[in-house]
Amino acid sequence: MSHATGFSCIRCGTAFPLDLQIDSRGCPNCVAVAPANLKVVYNRQKPSPYDETQQTKLPSLWRYADMLPCTPGEAISLGEGLTPLLPATVIGSALGVPNLLIKDEGRNPTWSHKDRFSTVAVSLARLAGARVVATASSGNAGASLAAYAARAGLRCVVVTFAGTAGAMLAQIKKYGAEIVPLADKSQRWPLLAAGVERFGWFATSPFQAPVIGSHPLGIEGYKTLAYEIFEQMNGSTPDWCVLPVCYGDALAGLFEGFTDLLDQGKIDRVPRLAAAEIHGSLSEALASKTDMITEAPAAFETLAVSIGTTRSTFQALRALRLSGGTAVRVGNRGLIALQQQLAASEGIFAELASVTPLAAIETLRRQGVIVASDRVVAITTASGLKDLDRSTMPDGRQTVFETAEGAWKHLLKDEGYCSARYETV
Repeated sequence: MSHATGFSCIRCGTAFPLDLQIDSRGCPNCVAVAPANLKVVYNRQKPSPYDETQQTKLPSLWRYADMLPCTPGEAISLGEGLTPLLPATVIGSALGVPNLLIKDEGRNPTWSHKDRFSTVAVSLARLAGARVVATASSGNAGASLAAYAARAGLRCVVVTFAGTAGAMLAQIKKYGAEIVPLADKSQRWPLLAAGVERFGWFATSPFQAPVIGSHPLGIEGYKTLAYEIFEQMNGSTPDWCVLPVCYGDALAGLFEGFTDLLDQGKIDRVPRLAAAEIHGSLSEALASKTDMITEAPAAFETLAVSIGTTRSTFQALRALRLSGGTAVRVGNRGLIALQQQLAASEGIFAELASVTPLAAIETLRRQGVIVASDRVVAITTASGLKDLDRSTMPDGRQTVFETAEGAWKHLLKDEGYCSARYETV
């Protein structure tokens, strides 16, 4: 693995060798006090976020291979990364943040940010000689892992539960993965743990409790979000980055990516990070100033199923604390309307979980935490095509017109469709 030399605990700093067996428990020294994930350690004196000569050659996040644990030649790639960072002035102004930018991760090969994780994880799994990769997933991670496993010629097992969005299950099946639905979602992890122990499966997701996060090698892929935002903002830094958070893999990777840039002197500060969460475990941990994340009561069934966990992780808490950030609870109310508003005003159709950052921004703006002049990046993590069965209600079926005359009568009700040309003001 190119520059990687081992792992270290993100909480206590204890070093571990590169051949450490990742068992989803994280650092053995911290597990009893505050379970903590590991991160990859590199052998670099002065790392550079990217090689200038590679930058113009590789049309994927592997242009940043100098900051990742394997080389482009070893990578399993589908052309992931390099997603657009789009000004969103219409919805931004409506939310009170006219300097809003949206990082549209729905443009990745399997239409979610999970491809940044999967490309690295599957590349390393194949290098390690694994024959089967596996994950516990509500949809996006499973679809992504299945696609990259297919690309690598590996078998893939996706353990899921009742209620997973139908479009994502269909996607996983098309990629040829084995889907294992369990009525009791708590049984997903024992099944994965047995696969790892008995058959050497390379499990990319958590499979032990309490959760520390996903496989640290895969999380390295999320650092590239920060590198891209830095480039797309012409070498400047946003004031805030807001994203949906479940176990905080992307949040942790994003923070490490900005930390890399800070260490290189390319930026003078890390942006403040905000987590849009559902049940509030991070909010409670921040308020209580503890490292131990506790279970939060699930007061309702969320529409944003991709981030519906009741207990997040220390890696997410750490990123929020060290960046001076915060967490915001987001409910179901107004979520579908916000999804519609984003699509109709900016042309970005995002998964319901992916519009929770906009709800969080609205709350933070109302509270005065985010001010009108702040430059804010919202990361929409997946396409709205992923959960159409949740976001599109039965009463939203289209009327079918029998004649052109009937269609014209319908159109003429709205004067906006009857203007001969577009007029600028």
